[in-house]
Amino acid sequence: MNRFWSRRIQQIVPYTPGEQPKDRKFVKLNTNECPYPPSPQVLAAIREAEEDLRLYPDPECLELRAAIARREGLEINQVFCGNGSDEVLAFAFQAFFDPDREVVFPRITYSFYPVYTDFFGLKRREVPMNPDFSDPVGLLCGDNGGVVLANPNAPTGIAVGLDTVEKLLDANPDVVVIVDEAYIDFGADSAVGLIGRHPNLLVVQTTSKSRALAGLRVGWAMGDPGLIDGLRCVRDSINSYTVDRLAQAGAAAAVRDEDYFQSIRRRVMATRAWTEQALKERGFAVLPSQANFVFASRPGWAGKDLLDGLRARGVLVRWWPIPEIADWLRVSIGTDEEMRALMGALDELL
Repeated sequence: MNRFWSRRIQQIVPYTPGEQPKDRKFVKLNTNECPYPPSPQVLAAIREAEEDLRLYPDPECLELRAAIARREGLEINQVFCGNGSDEVLAFAFQAFFDPDREVVFPRITYSFYPVYTDFFGLKRREVPMNPDFSDPVGLLCGDNGGVVLANPNAPTGIAVGLDTVEKLLDANPDVVVIVDEAYIDFGADSAVGLIGRHPNLLVVQTTSKSRALAGLRVGWAMGDPGLIDGLRCVRDSINSYTVDRLAQAGAAAAVRDEDYFQSIRRRVMATRAWTEQALKERGFAVLPSQANFVFASRPGWAGKDLLDGLRARGVLVRWWPIPEIADWLRVSIGTDEEMRALMGALDELL
């Protein structure tokens, strides 16, 4: 800790991203990236946009927002774009949550949420998961200053249905409910269709997973125009140009290329089904996933031992030293070849 740091950040424990190794080549199944390249239309759009790099990007991301609105059946004033869904979420925590009321979310979920509450000086209440790792929806209803729900959840991969999301919205009509849909495209139902009935709903999505653009850093929020204006207020109080020109062009092309998007998500889901079965055949317990990863444990094995054993054999997966999930691993879905390499490493290790 540096003596020049502000008191506000001296107690912060920042988010720890997944390992991005440079020392050797690994089968990389630890950060939920897409195993396939982006659409050729994305690359063409980026090349065309290179000609205008001397100019600032459009601060309102109009082309990208229009593409998203058209695809989702929304108006453009119901869409906000940012530098990855993490930035959009950070803006939302600042725009909609007050420091004198608790933000609530499940204890086992995306680990950036508690970082945001600490960084922005917010109170939080982390509610315990159900024994089967499903979301404790009843504990997220009422008596709070805002709700955050990852659907499907990370790192478990379990999703809730739209009836459950609507129950959550009905039970919290006076606070914002953020539904983080980073993994929605791998089998779960999006809450976007509920926006018209619920002005307190903010749906957040990303290009990083199903559109193979983790390196481009583009995410967006969808909701009532009043919520979108709140996000714009935060953005324009910090940096109006958060999404660069190349990212806007590439993301808009990705949103428009529906055929490529559908082919990618179908391939990932098919490989996920094969992976789940292969893990079960090796004695693993595997939670039902609707994301581009699986969450698995092997009775008799500590999660950290499996993590280290796989890394020694050239395979990276993700593990957290949290008591409730210390014996579980999150395994991103790679190509069929990569998943076969994982099984080979497990056969050798086990």
